[in-house]
Amino acid sequence: MLAALVCASLPGCATARMSSRTSEATPLSAAAGMPATRAERTSYLETSHYADVVAFLDSLKILGAPYAFGSIGKTFEGRDIPYVIASRPLVRTPQEARATGKPIVYVQGNIHAGEVEGKEALLALLRDLAFASGPNVLDAIVLIAVPIYNADGNERFGPQERQRSEQNGPELVGQRSNAQGFDLNRDYVKAEAPETRASLAMFEAWDPDVFVDLHTTDGSFHGYALTYSPSLNPAAPLGDYTRELLAELRKRVREREGYETFDYGNFADAFGREVSTDTVPRGWFTYDHRPRFGTNYYGLRNRVSILSEAYSHDPFERRVKSTYAFTRQLLSLIAERRHELAVVRAREMTGSMDNRVPPVPLRAALPPTATEQLVTFEVLARTGDSSRTQAGVPRGLRRTGEFRTRPMPVFDRFVPTLSVRHPLAYLVSAADTAIVARLRQHGLRTVPLPATANYADEFVVDSIVRAPRAFQGHNEVRVVGRWRPVTELARRDLLEVPAVGRLAPLVINLLDPESDDSFATWNLLDDRLRIGQPYPVLRVSPLGQER
Repeated sequence: MLAALVCASLPGCATARMSSRTSEATPLSAAAGMPATRAERTSYLETSHYADVVAFLDSLKILGAPYAFGSIGKTFEGRDIPYVIASRPLVRTPQEARATGKPIVYVQGNIHAGEVEGKEALLALLRDLAFASGPNVLDAIVLIAVPIYNADGNERFGPQERQRSEQNGPELVGQRSNAQGFDLNRDYVKAEAPETRASLAMFEAWDPDVFVDLHTTDGSFHGYALTYSPSLNPAAPLGDYTRELLAELRKRVREREGYETFDYGNFADAFGREVSTDTVPRGWFTYDHRPRFGTNYYGLRNRVSILSEAYSHDPFERRVKSTYAFTRQLLSLIAERRHELAVVRAREMTGSMDNRVPPVPLRAALPPTATEQLVTFEVLARTGDSSRTQAGVPRGLRRTGEFRTRPMPVFDRFVPTLSVRHPLAYLVSAADTAIVARLRQHGLRTVPLPATANYADEFVVDSIVRAPRAFQGHNEVRVVGRWRPVTELARRDLLEVPAVGRLAPLVINLLDPESDDSFATWNLLDDRLRIGQPYPVLRVSPLGQER
């Protein structure tokens, strides 16, 4: 009765009489006196504005949802970025969450504000979990939900044809970038956006066991309701383990939800070139491996990291429901594997520097060949002219609704092209306040150089390759050079950044000059880069290790 009375006073809240609910509540149903998302209220013709999201979360709070509500930080334009902590029993702090022994799962939507499925699916899932009777996944996990991460971009509504030209509705959506013009899913290394810094602070405080980023695809006409990926950076310690989880998840989503899913990719190579000579694709290629992308970055923190991509050419309603199904089954799988995840967590890197520790990849590329797998695609027919017949379809082609499955090479992972023997630490100058501050934003510690330290290597810069075109406000840099022992270690202002333990892969990829997505890449060291001179970061390797 209370829920029904409160609901009647809230915008968009269904007024149907309360009925009994089971632990597996009917997904995406706004019946039984529960609030409805804007997508549900409009029969999936519209997506939520920021005010809709805030009002929906407020309604859950008023109705007594057993959640903790808060903000991870503020956007560039000063909007709070709301989060919800969902667990039974309720926890409110990282310390309380860790004390439960349950895995912490951080699910984020709307990093690209035109890709609106994750936002709507997360809100509906929070509602359905809150008021389901009987046991559910919240008894076995701690869920952190951030439904509208790019809140500023969300409010820049515009026609879908302009904001998301290869997407099947809704008619009006937000923009890809934040208010600064930054693509937040390219900002995880340089961390210039306040949204990114708030996210990094959450990672450091809560240390989630699993990070999930909800997106929507671009381009290719394939046969899957949703595609997915683990961290693609080969330095991510749990990449293979995550692939095993995703293989099981694919099976469950098919059998329990009725959706076909597959490893993320496009019918184009890594440079965006179409891999076909006609309307039949010839290969399936995943995206970039560099840690500027959120799921690649989080994998370097030695945790499970998963990308979800709804199929952009599906109707909006189906995209929301497939994202909901994928997320729900993922949470269920993590709940079942919670003891296994605890063991995985306990196997964090110890910092042992003997020869059994594998080298850490710094650069990577797609392999020259790949195994063939069966891939489903939609046949596109030629129209005979250059006109555009359907939104999101290349000119001169039209959709046929005919799907075929054929074997083709699937490039779904990267291989190292340059690796480093695991170092003990890197050394930076305390006077380099920009680097020190950026390290702290990533949760990486610096300590005074030990009095016993008496050796290190320096990298002599032989050439500096600077991108001629700006990307995200930066002309990316790659340095080429060689390592040599330091003849005399200047000690007075050096800080040590330990490269041992769980965050070692992240330390190495951010600070090593030969990494393909380091601080140097993003111009943070430009004023100290000189050809023929040492790179401003030293490396400490174990004694006896080849340099």
